[in-house]
Amino acid sequence: MISTVTTRALARARIPAAAGLAAALMLAAAAAAQTTPSNGTTRRSVPAGASASFTLEQMLSYTYTEELASGPTGGRIAWVFNQLGVRNVWAAEAPDFAPHQVTDYRNDDGQEITQISITADGKNIVYVRGGDHDANWPAEGGLEPDPAHLVAQPKMEIFAVPFGGEKHRSPTLIAEGDGPVLSPRGDRLALTKDHQIWIATLDSGSAKRLFFARGESDSPVWSPSGERLAFVSERGDHSFIGIYTNDSTPIKYLAPSTSHDDTPRWSADGSRIAFVRQPGSGGAPETLLELHPQPWAIWMANVATGIGHAVWTSPNTLLGSIPSTAGGTNLSWSANGRIVFLTTLDGWAHLYSIPESGGTPTLLTPGKFMVEYVATSRDGNTIVYNANTGTTSGDFDRRHLYSVPADRAAPVALTSGDGLEWQPQVTGDGNSVAFIGAGAQRTPLPMVVAMSGGAARTLGSEQVPATFPTSELVIPKPVVFHAADGTVVHGQLFERGDGTAKKPGIIFVHGGPPRQMLLGWHYMNYYSNGYAVNQYLANHGYVVLAVNYRLGIGYGERFHNPAHAGPWGASEYQDVQAGAAYLQALKSVDAARIGIWGGSYGGYLTALALARNSNVFKAGVDLHGVHDWIGDVGAYFTDAEQRYEKGDIKRALDVAWASSPVASMATWKSPVLLIQGDDDRNVHFHQTVDLARRLQAVKVPFEELVIPDEIHGFLRYRSWLVADSATVHYLNKQFKVPDAP
Repeated sequence: MISTVTTRALARARIPAAAGLAAALMLAAAAAAQTTPSNGTTRRSVPAGASASFTLEQMLSYTYTEELASGPTGGRIAWVFNQLGVRNVWAAEAPDFAPHQVTDYRNDDGQEITQISITADGKNIVYVRGGDHDANWPAEGGLEPDPAHLVAQPKMEIFAVPFGGEKHRSPTLIAEGDGPVLSPRGDRLALTKDHQIWIATLDSGSAKRLFFARGESDSPVWSPSGERLAFVSERGDHSFIGIYTNDSTPIKYLAPSTSHDDTPRWSADGSRIAFVRQPGSGGAPETLLELHPQPWAIWMANVATGIGHAVWTSPNTLLGSIPSTAGGTNLSWSANGRIVFLTTLDGWAHLYSIPESGGTPTLLTPGKFMVEYVATSRDGNTIVYNANTGTTSGDFDRRHLYSVPADRAAPVALTSGDGLEWQPQVTGDGNSVAFIGAGAQRTPLPMVVAMSGGAARTLGSEQVPATFPTSELVIPKPVVFHAADGTVVHGQLFERGDGTAKKPGIIFVHGGPPRQMLLGWHYMNYYSNGYAVNQYLANHGYVVLAVNYRLGIGYGERFHNPAHAGPWGASEYQDVQAGAAYLQALKSVDAARIGIWGGSYGGYLTALALARNSNVFKAGVDLHGVHDWIGDVGAYFTDAEQRYEKGDIKRALDVAWASSPVASMATWKSPVLLIQGDDDRNVHFHQTVDLARRLQAVKVPFEELVIPDEIHGFLRYRSWLVADSATVHYLNKQFKVPDAP
């Protein structure tokens, strides 16, 4: 998907009456209406050498684990299963970790379940239902997504449900709102609503505004005793860290300045707060077509006095810039008083620690790999993380779990092999690490491993439908090729080795762009859907190459932040071209039949490929892509808060236009299918409306699929089934591949 980072740096359609597409959509809709989750335990087995025969509906029936949390005490964990769009909370407890279903939602209604947490006493699970938590902006009027066209207006609400006991107990509505943070005392929670902080109890059914403050207040963090609350007060061109104590004590702001302060973290004794400080908006004009460092610092403030000082300051270099990978700085305290954080000082996203008094950072995770999701043990002495490194070939394109002491570089591998493991959570008793694990054929499920390592246990495998074609999935192969400027590009090749006839080749381009496709199922469901479609295509007559183009993550910071990319020159398109050349050189591929598909930023690159090189890319499917950078970045350039030289703005706009697919309409000849939901909150729907009119003007054949009220990352299983069915059918039609029966 187009990320917030990307859009920040940038800014009445009809479904055609084509009989083929209409038929595909009718079949998909019928399948979606008839398919229900299965609890079967058997697996479909296909003899070696047999041709694949599974349907797209079977491929998309994978059970997906979307959330995972551990309780602050004991050995309790909870997660969310998404089964054909029906989302429910599940839980398990040490030592046996036997899964049990906690909630009983039964409809594919497009309502997320996010931000699950377990109370201090372990008795209740708290979660948020509703909303679009990957959106870059709220919908007009603040309306929550309604892709199922419900009669009652959906709301974003916070619920509590008992961890165990009676099966399927009805959840208790706590309050409308978002971002619940449980008090260490377990008696109440803080939440955000209307850009302010509210307070509620688990059985209240309502919340009250906790205090008044100017600006927008968010990111509440309880003190260790549960007596006070730190928060971020956003004031536009600057922000403060505030401390709320009680109704009779004024708000205290820590070391207020002209800077942007965020990420408050309490010390173990509650006397100090560490936080991240970045320069406030403004300053001398910067050139727009060059990369500039984004400096930051770690500050420490005394809660009693409000006085603060810097304990570490990043170098004013590109590699010293504030990280933009998962978790950002991942700032935390260790039990021995050290401060742990993530930075890219050596060109890779790594964990470092410093004494609370400051000093030279200690590199905890050395090596040429990227640290991503991070968790801290309950005693605060150990950091658990996932990284794209290991002892198995291709681990650049996987994730494995490691633990490391907070004060020295002594990593210990907790998982290894050809699987993928992410989102570690240390149990409250400190004995186990819960995580989500998958493989090339294994769909993402909760897993548990001892803190000391050893064999991992998979939970909930019986929830994978019996008809899911596990054994028929292709094992993707890691490949490497070179762009025209010499850049090394990684990808995953999906190919069945059956038959001698040449096959059409398909390039898949991911979104983000700070993403990485993997040698298996992905830790974001959006990209697991892409993986599923690529599997289906490979098993039904295509050779598919997923291209991890520059701007993505996993291959070092210089690859992640290249020069002249996106609206600044589209340098990453060279990687897409190189991928197509790689496919064309394969003996199994018909070089005259190369297609491309992708969503979000992948939709942008799909459209760019079709516009610039219709001689190579003969057809494509563009899901909610950006087509005209001017429409999104023009306002950003001229924002009153952003002071740029007028001449530089003009040059930047010229480059942004040249980097847009719509700038190359004269050479766009290849047919395309356009897909988008009209409640998209990441890419403006007008991007597709505008492109459709331009394609009409130059008489390029196209089809369009508009899904009313759907957002960017479709919330309903039915929406994905309809979109994916249309994608497959369209590619089959263009490349003369028979539709599966």
